[in-house]
Amino acid sequence: MQSVELTFDSHGQACAARLHLPDNAKKPPVVVMGHGFGALASFGLEPFAQALAQRGLASLVFDYRHFGPSQGLPRQLISIRRQLQDWRAAMALARSLEAVDGARLGLWGSSFSGGHVVVLAASDPEVAAVVSQAPMVDGLASALLLGPAYAAGGLLHGLWDLARAALGLAPHYAPIVGRPGSSAFLRTPDAFDGYMALVPPGAPWRNQTPARVFLAAAFYRPTARATRVQCPLLVVAAGRDGLIPPAATRKMAAKAPRGQLIELDCGHFEVYVQPTLRQLAVAEADFLVRHLL
Repeated sequence: MQSVELTFDSHGQACAARLHLPDNAKKPPVVVMGHGFGALASFGLEPFAQALAQRGLASLVFDYRHFGPSQGLPRQLISIRRQLQDWRAAMALARSLEAVDGARLGLWGSSFSGGHVVVLAASDPEVAAVVSQAPMVDGLASALLLGPAYAAGGLLHGLWDLARAALGLAPHYAPIVGRPGSSAFLRTPDAFDGYMALVPPGAPWRNQTPARVFLAAAFYRPTARATRVQCPLLVVAAGRDGLIPPAATRKMAAKAPRGQLIELDCGHFEVYVQPTLRQLAVAEADFLVRHLL
């Protein structure tokens, strides 16, 4: 596999990306890949990109604005609207690259971005195939799963951050991930250890985000767009997911006209580690090869 560092413009700011090319392949199909809630591309996406390259597929992996090597202030801002803009800019880049066949374009998202790729494919009939892994499908369903204290705390933190923004003050930050009982956005029993195990030493990342994302995420419902996804859609459900109700994930897969469901007996963060990683990487590569090559 050969890798090339790239940048692309998203609404006047530079996003960092890496193009992975399979060996001895001429203009292969390309899969655009982005990570989940507050995560950098370096947090465990490389093994999935390698699995695709071994099967003859290129991948374009990128970091959102406000994170890692990409531009954007305030740092660590998780904005659904801006992340979808970044995805569309990355897709435009992939379609323009001479080294790949941008007409055979797939999307791969996990967790928060597993919802993004459904929203994107619903509005772009040229997308050829989508993998949505342990996806964020329904913010309200997730909030209800996590309980009333979670929802109430998130509302207060989010409103305080918005009030500070309206007054031109610095953001009110909340932890991205923490232990149960903390004020973190992700705080199930497996969240802190599972998430932090993916963070490489020295990564340009902090465990915090402006708390306004609590409000936006609660009303984010990619599942409502699933009926409009016309391309093949592979949905991967984690059967012991404590952040996303598996029933909601199954429901989204069933809504999609060409939806396919894989359900594994694992937690949300186990999709990034062995042995689940190996099983998923093979299944997802099989799916994308079938529909892109």
